Amino acid sequence: MGHEAFLAGLTHPLGGADHLFAMVAVGLWAATLGGRGYWLLPTVFVVAMALGGSLGAMGLPLPGVEPGILASILVIGGAVSLAVKAHPLQAAAIVSFFGLLHGHAHGAEGPSSGLAVYAAGFVLTSMALHLLGLLAGRALHAAALRAAGGATVLGALALAIGG
Repeated sequence: MGHEAFLAGLTHPLGGADHLFAMVAVGLWAATLGGRGYWLLPTVFVVAMALGGSLGAMGLPLPGVEPGILASILVIGGAVSLAVKAHPLQAAAIVSFFGLLHGHAHGAEGPSSGLAVYAAGFVLTSMALHLLGLLAGRALHAAALRAAGGATVLGALALAIGG
């Protein structure tokens, strides 16, 4: 059972474009901020996501999870596309709020048993997606990075229109 729960956790963030867009966008925004923001944003997202996952797994309601997940893509992708240079602590507050919502969705959709190993799986995949965004953000020139943020926003709009 532990193996199956771990695999479910690893694959869950990959199963929805909303999670993919948001988690890569966190890494992209962190790369644009640099300095403390480079590691702070992914770290607070994952910590808040783990907390939200616990709340979701316990069945505690959190209003606005799905619209908030969509908003996370728009806001973070928008910050990248507009090259918003927020103070790292302000950006961390924004990202942690959205991490809480993403985590709640993961926890609420998780298995009824093997929750700890499921959570380890979705945390690892989320960290890998943040790292992908960080590496892409470091490799892209400013205009390409802004275009990636714009593509993220367009992806969010497509999700909103398509369902």
